[in-house]
Amino acid sequence: MKIGLGVFGAVMLVAGSAAMAQNTSSPSEQNGWQDAGKKAGRIASQPGRDVGAVKTKVPPVLQAARDNPYAISGMNCTTIAKAITDLNGALGPDFVKGPAKKENRAGKVAEAGGQTVINSLIPFRGLVREATGAAPAQRRLNAAIDAGYARRGFLRGVHLARKCRTKY
Repeated sequence: MKIGLGVFGAVMLVAGSAAMAQNTSSPSEQNGWQDAGKKAGRIASQPGRDVGAVKTKVPPVLQAARDNPYAISGMNCTTIAKAITDLNGALGPDFVKGPAKKENRAGKVAEAGGQTVINSLIPFRGLVREATGAAPAQRRLNAAIDAGYARRGFLRGVHLARKCRTKY
């Protein structure tokens, strides 16, 4: 089973790298290929995270948000904008007003299929994740992400209420 997993992971990474290397399209399409390569790498490394071989790390900005999501003492418009930017780096872009982007359904189906195949390689996956500490680590990461979302929304509200002109 380990050999099959290693071979599959290597194939996924090589295929993603080859696709990115051959890509001569626009910058937005190149970002899509880079995202696909990252997703393929994340999917292929999932069994390593499941058995605790690959540790789940919480980014420091999310750890701080988890510790105190509503702290603003001593913050001015500039530091609020920087904190929002830092959270955007860890969480990805925030929701913005405007038309929703068109989804890539084929990519979503491929990602879901890859995750299903990889996740089915470990029998009793849920028990293995609990025993190795991977599940509690994922819960800690999820709590930090939730706190990061709460902090970013809170800081955006404070930024707006103070009528700050600094951009984030």
